[in-house]
Amino acid sequence: MSKTNLNKHLHLHLLVFIWGFTAILGALISIDAVPLVWYRMLIASALTLVYFLIRKKPLKVPPKALIKFMITGLLIAIHWIAFFSAIKVANVSVALVTMSTGALFASLIEPLFFRRRIRFSEIFFGAVVMAGLYIIFRVDSGYSLGIVYALIAAALSALFSVLNGLYIQRYEAGIISFYQLSFGVVFISAYLLFNNGFIPDTFVLKGHDLLYLLILGSICTAYAFIASINIMKYLTPYTVMLTVNLEPVYGILLAVLIFGEKEKMSPAFYLGGAIIMLTVIANGLLNRKKNP
Repeated sequence: MSKTNLNKHLHLHLLVFIWGFTAILGALISIDAVPLVWYRMLIASALTLVYFLIRKKPLKVPPKALIKFMITGLLIAIHWIAFFSAIKVANVSVALVTMSTGALFASLIEPLFFRRRIRFSEIFFGAVVMAGLYIIFRVDSGYSLGIVYALIAAALSALFSVLNGLYIQRYEAGIISFYQLSFGVVFISAYLLFNNGFIPDTFVLKGHDLLYLLILGSICTAYAFIASINIMKYLTPYTVMLTVNLEPVYGILLAVLIFGEKEKMSPAFYLGGAIIMLTVIANGLLNRKKNP
């Protein structure tokens, strides 16, 4: 492995750790999911704009690209709202284990964009993942709403990841990120305005909320978002997908260390989670063998 390739692999592991820590911040921040995501995208888009102004880099893109970024910006906003909602109504462990189904969603969504047939193995692995989720649902039924939110977040994550994999071939990562984050802020603001959601009580920050939001918006979003899109230029989708499967491991370990008993789940939960993660990895290995 070349030095450049090694650096990119290590960088990817750092990003996966940061994504795992994002879930921790979501649990620590006291405000609800919608204002949380609004703050996150606002801080991240502002920092990205400052970066472009300092570097004196142009932000101009064709109108067709703006429409694409607008659509994916909406998908990302809904994805993050669903993800943090899962954490709020359940916990970090439930959200992260369920989110690991994202790679399997990607294998089902990808054929639509690359015009290939869905393989039997992908249907089989999908059924096994559903079995893993059923085990978790059956034993930890109190977390069912959190699992539903996390499944929505996983499906949307797969969709915009496939789309960004196409966009990065034509546009710079920073430009993609800036417009997607900015459009996300616009959509959430419009939603709040139409639903009378801009109530001071909803946006009041308590304790260390501001510090956590700044970390979330800067390191965990502006930096990680741009870096993750950029890294797709150097590593194969298989490598990225397989490494991202470590996010629940990092996140759950951090959650148990920080939150203690609140994050300790039943043995059946970990059995179901292991089935899901091993299935996703097996699917990745099989796809790698078919498409070296």
